[in-house]
Amino acid sequence: MVYEVLQSHEMCTYYDLEANPGIQLKSPKPDQAFSFLDQPEIVDRLLAYRDEKNARVTFFLPQMHCASCIWLLENLYRLKPGIRRSRVEFLKKEIDLTFAPQEVSLREVVQLLASIGYEPDLHLDALRQKPARHNSTAFYFRLGVAGFCFGNIMLMSFPEYLGLDPESEPEFRRFFGYLNLLLALPVFFYSASGFFQSAWTGLKRRYLNIDVPIALGILALFGRSAYEILTDTGAGYMDSLAALIFFLLSGRWFQNRTYDSLNFDRDYTAYFPISATRMHEGQEESVTITQLHPGDTILVRNQELIPADAVLLSGSAQVDYSFVTGEAELVSRRKGDLLYAGGRLAGSAVEMTLVKAVSQSYLTQLWNHDSFQQAPDRGIAAFTDRLGRRFTIAVMSIALLAAGYWLWADSAATAVHVFTSVLIVACPCALALNAPITLGNALRILGRSQFYLKNTQVVERLAEITRIVFDKTGTITHKRGREAVQVEGQLSAEERGLLSLLVRQSGHPVSRTLAAWAGPAAEQMPEGYREIPGQGISARIGGHAVALGNAAFAAGQGCQVADVQGSTYLLIDGQCRAAFRMDAQYRPGLQELLQRLRQRYRLSLISGDHDRERGTLAGWFPEGADLHFEQSPHDKLAYVEALQRNGEVVLMAGDGLNDAGALQMSDAGIAVTEDADAFSPACDGILHGSRLSQLDRLLQFSRDSMRMVRMGLLISLGYNVVGLTIAVQAQLSPVVAAILMPLSSVSVVGFGLLTTWVLGRKMEAAQSAAPSATYK
Repeated sequence: MVYEVLQSHEMCTYYDLEANPGIQLKSPKPDQAFSFLDQPEIVDRLLAYRDEKNARVTFFLPQMHCASCIWLLENLYRLKPGIRRSRVEFLKKEIDLTFAPQEVSLREVVQLLASIGYEPDLHLDALRQKPARHNSTAFYFRLGVAGFCFGNIMLMSFPEYLGLDPESEPEFRRFFGYLNLLLALPVFFYSASGFFQSAWTGLKRRYLNIDVPIALGILALFGRSAYEILTDTGAGYMDSLAALIFFLLSGRWFQNRTYDSLNFDRDYTAYFPISATRMHEGQEESVTITQLHPGDTILVRNQELIPADAVLLSGSAQVDYSFVTGEAELVSRRKGDLLYAGGRLAGSAVEMTLVKAVSQSYLTQLWNHDSFQQAPDRGIAAFTDRLGRRFTIAVMSIALLAAGYWLWADSAATAVHVFTSVLIVACPCALALNAPITLGNALRILGRSQFYLKNTQVVERLAEITRIVFDKTGTITHKRGREAVQVEGQLSAEERGLLSLLVRQSGHPVSRTLAAWAGPAAEQMPEGYREIPGQGISARIGGHAVALGNAAFAAGQGCQVADVQGSTYLLIDGQCRAAFRMDAQYRPGLQELLQRLRQRYRLSLISGDHDRERGTLAGWFPEGADLHFEQSPHDKLAYVEALQRNGEVVLMAGDGLNDAGALQMSDAGIAVTEDADAFSPACDGILHGSRLSQLDRLLQFSRDSMRMVRMGLLISLGYNVVGLTIAVQAQLSPVVAAILMPLSSVSVVGFGLLTTWVLGRKMEAAQSAAPSATYK
């Protein structure tokens, strides 16, 4: 059946793995081996999300090892029509699958993966734990065999090292030569099998990966050595072969261990100073999501994310699961229904009881969902990828030309020597490691400064910024000083309770300020809750029509009020009952920050608020800077688009609420926040509000990190030029080349880690010397 699917999609080559030499896969399991996946309770534990149309699951695939794996796994939808999309995290060896449960079952998905050689690593007892990504036991066996044989082959080769006369005791020479050949067999056929498998699979997929030149070098070295030993024409290079494979595996072990240790702390514990509203004895309390446990009751407001799988306690809810499924349609849920982590509530605030712990790695996946990816990156990462492929072609060409020259000028032995040396000493491994290691460490350092970026590509874009656009409310102003609310009008206790319940549904800074001012909310559920970003909110509560917003919003509710700048009006049953004013309180150090930023960037302000503060802000921003007020979310997005059409590289700093569209459209969208309630996945990074005054230093660190990446590329290219120059002159032995290749990777990794660490310490020292950004 699977063969027919592959054949109909012209992908039979990928199914024919077992018939090809050099590739050994486990015997396929019978279909009944996956029958446990028919049990609903097990399926529920495995799935991260499920509704009537879509289901989503993440599997750990330890067999994943090269670019051809990525291609095949990301084209699974061509093999099974019910699979909608698949996305691979290569370094984590994980695949994120979305499929239609009505068309294909989870068992069928797993069977498909197993049939093409990628059986998921399923451990139900540790289902929600992140699988270990260290090297497999088989890898350590290969490394151990190579090391054991390498040491013993060197011991058997001491007569050659000491220059003893081979003619005096020819039988001993032949005996030790045969022993070396015997010891080299497990090294060649077992320890080096991973290189052959990767190279052959890449060639089958018409993809030239970095293992192709390595495999050719191993083949040439073994073939030449076996020929010399069997024909008694020389001692061969079995010691060099064993050393080559041992050092290659050692270098790969170091690279894998480096990736594992530099996992970039991609979880919410280290990345997000994020909180949720937990209900305790009828009172709201703000806690970090790491403090949430199954059984806790939480309150989720309009446009907030559901932090963990939970059961809806009352009323009904409209949930946007586009972060999970990519589908924009709202899903209706009623009391008792299960709500999945990552959904965004649309409508009235609801209470829910958690049934699972907060899945940090899962929420991180949501933040990286395709829905929020920028256009295909053309920065240093894409450049490195293209350079690596072209470099492999160039190295193979140089090796063949050099071998041809020495075959004509000297001998076949010299040609083989030069050929293997060139292929081994020049490898794009260091090029491939440079950017992810350097920028990955930069992510961790920025995280320590409470500047949390989505991925390394954001660091690249931050280094290219030419224009910074600031929102006002919640971004350059903070939410402290809530007691400074000025009120015109008298509210009864009942009206104050209605206001409290209404603003409790919204996450806007003004709503939060008024929620703190109004006090406890009435024990009722609002009906028909509606929020118009940048204007106001409304609902029907206990038979009363309650609305809160600016003058234009009040007019739309049928009530004419005086358009006093900065005022927010409360309407109950169409009558204006109170007007609220809150004076802006700017973040400490803002004026000094703008003075420093204006020396390098063009600055703009675009706010949905009134222009009462224009005079103050005009003195802080550069002369002639764009200061736009009373802008809708659409106006903000259009402004960013206009700047980009003029060639600007835009950083948008907003509070993640009304600025979601502009944040997503900008080249780098940064949400400035103090808590989870202002968090928006439609952004590239999160900056803690207390660190806004350090934005210029954070951007400078990003630029410095990109300079280190470019310097690492130059070091890697310089190393390869020197190594190739020596190798083509037949002056570099294969064993020395085998040592130098992993050393090149180590040096580039060490350079990236050391320089970013020094730059990070320099940045942190400058931050410590700056005045403390405390709230008054």
